[in-house]
Amino acid sequence: MSETLLSSRNLAFELYEVLDAEGLTQRERFAEHNRETFDAALGTARSIAEKFFAPHNRKGDENEPRYENGQAILIPEVKPAVDAFLEAGFLNAARSFDAGGMQLPTLLSQACFAHFQSANAASTSYPFLTMGAANLIESFGTEEQKRRFLQPMIDGRFFGTMALTEPHAGSSLSDIRTRAEPASDGTYRLKGNKIFISGGDHPLSENIVHMVLAKLPDAPAGVKGISLFIVPKFLVNDDGSLGQRNDVLLAGLFHKMGWRGTTSTALNFGDNGECVGYLVGKPHHGLSYMFQMMNEARIGVGMGAVMLGYAGYLYSLEYARLRPQGRVPDSKDPNTAPVAIIQHADVKRMLLTQKAYVEGSFDLGLYAARLFDDTTTLGTEAERKQAHELLDLLTPIVKSWPSEFCLKANELAIQILGGHGYTREYPVEQYYRDNRLNPIHEGTHGIQSLDLLGRKLAQNGGAGLKQLIRLIADTAERAQAHESLDALRDPLEKLVARLQTVTIGLLTDLAQGKVNSSLANSALYLKVFGHTVIGWRWLEQAIRAEEGLAKGSAADVGFYKGKLQAARYFLTWEIPGCHHELAILEARDDVCLGMQDEWF
Repeated sequence: MSETLLSSRNLAFELYEVLDAEGLTQRERFAEHNRETFDAALGTARSIAEKFFAPHNRKGDENEPRYENGQAILIPEVKPAVDAFLEAGFLNAARSFDAGGMQLPTLLSQACFAHFQSANAASTSYPFLTMGAANLIESFGTEEQKRRFLQPMIDGRFFGTMALTEPHAGSSLSDIRTRAEPASDGTYRLKGNKIFISGGDHPLSENIVHMVLAKLPDAPAGVKGISLFIVPKFLVNDDGSLGQRNDVLLAGLFHKMGWRGTTSTALNFGDNGECVGYLVGKPHHGLSYMFQMMNEARIGVGMGAVMLGYAGYLYSLEYARLRPQGRVPDSKDPNTAPVAIIQHADVKRMLLTQKAYVEGSFDLGLYAARLFDDTTTLGTEAERKQAHELLDLLTPIVKSWPSEFCLKANELAIQILGGHGYTREYPVEQYYRDNRLNPIHEGTHGIQSLDLLGRKLAQNGGAGLKQLIRLIADTAERAQAHESLDALRDPLEKLVARLQTVTIGLLTDLAQGKVNSSLANSALYLKVFGHTVIGWRWLEQAIRAEEGLAKGSAADVGFYKGKLQAARYFLTWEIPGCHHELAILEARDDVCLGMQDEWF
């Protein structure tokens, strides 16, 4: 099989034809980079992913972590893979040169990371969690906390986690019960239980730094009473050496249907009353701080979903090309040779659907990464703020849309393999199981839809939404230069117009206090909004494909025509169906809201 992680041609198309990665090198922060350094980093990522991560993906699934003598035991292949990731510098890909990093744009970092996510989502999660925790301490920690905990994380000696969820509360963080009592030495003593903590215990690093949400004795009720604490597995002495084991106990492991190679832990803090924690930032501001890591994780979850969908798509595509079975409908002679199943129209439909979902989502994830670069490196504060507003609006889509529709792509990959698809002898069933966790990771579709409709749309006077509408209109206007794109542009423009009308109505109802009825069908709104965004990104890709064809490179004709066909599929097959959901939203249909417990 030629390419199993992602299409290198599609990656180059995204980086250099759609998202103008080379343009970032004109900014001061990235001035020492060029396309050659970018491609070198991508090549290294692909090589390490193929050599160290992909080979044990199945083994890690079949031999999930074990709980022995209070510790989590992993298969031996995980550590060499993670060490190779660290030694290549990817843990600090976006960090500044003077801080030991590669100072890559986030766009390029995410493109590198995509290889690892496709190769082995479970093993990749350990360094990814560490990056998020390190960024959190870097943003909000004291200089002493950075010296004691951040620097060893940058060096790859300490790993990190985020510890939010509690058994009784689930996603309702306002109801957490973990408590933090101030001690005389300025530290705190934590007591509580956390569950589903990915990477909560493992033998991959000297220490594990848990970023823990807890409440102080004087905390106000709800989310405004949450504080953030650093709680290390081992205490750290003033000279940087490890001290005694902290009062953090691995209570057990959860056994999941997917991502089996990532430890999913239950942790007890303070069973012996000696769990030392360090307050990060101001008291009662912990959730606002943690949202930085959560939003990074949400984009990471979205990209992880994309890459699992991508891996399944590439495998089923190659399988369809090589598997002979049956004959096309107008061939009646049983003596003729069977054709490869890619010749059957319905198999083409399933492959085209996968392509539309995964390549549309891949574009969106990388677009979000470039937006993050804009939030930090654009020339003026106003420009940086504008980029942040758009990224904030799109984050629920980046997380949720791929988690739903790239999972559907995995389902289609299984279908293409037929009976082989759901056997463990082929990888597509694992891709599906791994990806099934992503609709729950970092907030369900329902939670993301409430965030989008209930908060993000009206935020800052709707600045992000207004900007998105302008960008879609600009893409549609540029598409007019290509007559062939008229049939693609028209369905998107009609959907955007109707979506705006529905959105104004829902926001008006919310402003009038009709909260329950306005948000009852928010999941439908998220789906339509996501389709609109993906439709926009496909129209943008279609423009670039037409421009590529105009340049006349014979080697790329098939690639560009494939892009145009996928864009045509999404914009003419998928987009028109969204009007059904919009009709339900317009009617404020209450079939779900009105259902009663006793009627089930």
